[in-house]
Amino acid sequence: MATIVKVNDLSKVYQGGFEALKSVSISIEQGEILALLGPNGAGKTTLISILCGITSPTGGTATVDGHDIITSYRQARSLIGLVPQEVALEPFERVINTVRFSRGLFGKNRDDALIERILRQLSLWDKRHSRIRELSGGMKRRVLIAKALCHEPRVLFLDEPTAGVDVELRRDMWKIVEGLRADGVTIILTTHYIEEAEAIADRVGVINHGEILLVEEKDALMKRMGRKTLRIDLKDPVSAVPASLSDYDLELGADGRTLSYHYDTRGDGTGITRLLQALSKEGLSLRDIQTTQSSLEEIFVGLVKEGAA
Repeated sequence: MATIVKVNDLSKVYQGGFEALKSVSISIEQGEILALLGPNGAGKTTLISILCGITSPTGGTATVDGHDIITSYRQARSLIGLVPQEVALEPFERVINTVRFSRGLFGKNRDDALIERILRQLSLWDKRHSRIRELSGGMKRRVLIAKALCHEPRVLFLDEPTAGVDVELRRDMWKIVEGLRADGVTIILTTHYIEEAEAIADRVGVINHGEILLVEEKDALMKRMGRKTLRIDLKDPVSAVPASLSDYDLELGADGRTLSYHYDTRGDGTGITRLLQALSKEGLSLRDIQTTQSSLEEIFVGLVKEGAA
C-alpha cells in the first residue's frame, strides 16, 4: 500500500522554549484509519495543525501525496480535510451556504448533488436553510464535518470530532468514516473515546510529551500487549485468599466470591492448570470461570505511564 502522508523528524518549539513535538516521524498509508491517542498536551493537535498548514514547524519535513507542506503547500492543502476541535462557524450564515463556500475556497466547481449527498449523510439536509446560530451543538459539529468533506479530500483529519456530542452522532460518524475508507480516503483520528479507536482504527499511534511512543496495527498491538484475566466464581465466599495461593497474586472480590488472576498469553505457560489444582487442594469449589481480554484503553494508559516514567 502506498504512503500518502510522510513525516520525518518534525519538531515544534514555541516561544518560551516549550517543545510541543520532538523529532516525530510517521508514515501513513493510503486508505487506512490511524487513531492517534495521547493525553491532553501530548502534541496531537500540534502535529495535525502543522500538516494542515495552520502552524509552522521548527524543523523536519512532511509531505502529503509527495507534496511538501511548506514548498508545495497549496497542492498539499488541497488534498486535506480537517474537522477541528473548536466550533468556529459564522453564526448568521445558512448551513448550505457555509458548506458551498468552503468548497469554493478550494477552487472547486459548484456541485449541488455532492453537497446534498454530504448533508443527507450527516442528517443536515432538513436544516440546510437554517442559520448556524439556530443549530444545537451536535448539529454544528455535523456542519464542521460537512465543510471538511465538501472539497473531496484524500486525507481527512478528525481532531476530537465527537467530543461532547450525542451517541447517535458518534455512531453516524463511524459509518461515514467506514464509507470514506471504502472510497480510498485516508483518515487520521484523534479521540478521547478509546472505544472509537478500538472500533474503527486499522493502526494505533500513541503520542506523549511530543514523542511518538509507538505506531502499530491495532489487532497486533492488543495481541502483543494485552493481558488476559481469569475470573473464578466460588460457590462459597472466603474472607481472604489462602496463604498457599499467594504466589498467584490473586485479587479477591469485595463479596468474597470472586478471584481474579491476570496472565500473559506470550509467556511459556499461563499457570492456569496449576492454579486450578491448587484451588482444588484448598477445598475451594468453583461455580464458574471466564476469561476477558484487556482493552485498548488499558493498554494506552499503561503505555503513557511507561512513557512518563
